[in-house]
Amino acid sequence: MSTPTLVRCSWAGSDALYIDYHDREWGRPVVDDNRLFEKLCLEGFQSGLAWITILRKRENFRAAFLGFEIDRVAAMDEADVERLVLDAGIIRHRGKIASTINNAKRAQAIRAEFGSLARYIWRFEPEPVAGPVTLGQIPAQTEASRALSKDLRKRGFSFVGPTTVYAFMQAMGLVNDHVEGCFCRAESAAARDGLVRP
Repeated sequence: MSTPTLVRCSWAGSDALYIDYHDREWGRPVVDDNRLFEKLCLEGFQSGLAWITILRKRENFRAAFLGFEIDRVAAMDEADVERLVLDAGIIRHRGKIASTINNAKRAQAIRAEFGSLARYIWRFEPEPVAGPVTLGQIPAQTEASRALSKDLRKRGFSFVGPTTVYAFMQAMGLVNDHVEGCFCRAESAAARDGLVRP
């Protein structure tokens, strides 16, 4: 007797790495500061590229940026930028590398003001809405992502446009954009329901 095939969002495709990311991570709520910071940075690196490109290099990014520990990244300097520009394991974009270091310093300021990056980020969680039926119903940006993007930029962050920020919000579970019928939609909804907001 064959095992029923799980229904997933079509963007997960057939790549095992992408499927695992879809099934185990995307849309599950995250309140860990370093994971939130990592994702915000990686979404910036992804701009103009396919997410699978970043996903395949994620472990290299984690090694290059010291596990995305905010304080350690904030202490990086121009010599680190020069070194990372030559690192073939990551996306060698000088502006985005420098932005990651800058954004770590900005994240430190947010932690000092709000107690945690998570507490700040989750303030922008929108009211839940009915789930999308198809990928075509998922917006590229929303009022909530525009508000978070605007506030991040006001605080000195870079590479945090409203489309980038919405992709971040989707991935970190601030919204549940698994399409209706995807087996992860209910799991993500349950995780959000049980989440203690920071």
